[in-house]
Amino acid sequence: MTGEQVFVSHAPVDLDLVQELFSTVKNFPFGVHIALEEIESGRTRKRLEGRLANSDVVVAVLTEASATSPWVNQEVGYALAKGIPVLPLYDDETFRGGFIADIEGVAIDRENLSFTIFNLLCRLRSELSPLGALSVPNWYVRFPCTVPDCGHPVTLDITQGQTKLWKLSEHGQFLEATCEVCDAAYAFDPATIGFVRRMDGLERTA
Repeated sequence: MTGEQVFVSHAPVDLDLVQELFSTVKNFPFGVHIALEEIESGRTRKRLEGRLANSDVVVAVLTEASATSPWVNQEVGYALAKGIPVLPLYDDETFRGGFIADIEGVAIDRENLSFTIFNLLCRLRSELSPLGALSVPNWYVRFPCTVPDCGHPVTLDITQGQTKLWKLSEHGQFLEATCEVCDAAYAFDPATIGFVRRMDGLERTA
């Protein structure tokens, strides 16, 4: 699972929500292209169309604002016409209409965004690594060690299935990654794969 591209279609007023939902998703080794970020960075609409055309999945963030957005409607229509899978991420079932009405999506729980992110990761794992119901796609996050004068790449391998990850989170347990050079350990939230903290030796699990 490397090199895949995810395009996020959304209304401009929903940018803060989208950035929060995708903050940890961006840490995985695939491209995440958030429409308004692409435009604000100086890329043209033509370049944005290229991002869309080369996507492996399009996430359509469906809210009251996006329901009347011509760009979201056009981007979703373009993806469907090109045979690109569309993943609805919606505030309300009523926003998931037309050709995507019957597509399995993810409901946005604004009171519990961690649960929303967990479900989003479930669906992305399914879309980007369709290896069968009994297979567990091996995802990972790689980052530089933050210990001064180290900076060695550290890899968090995610081999557990989503059900196991949620159970770990419910029990207050972390996923851990260790620097092979300085032995620093890092804790991550199993539900969102969000960074929690760097740990000392006494905090590490057995």
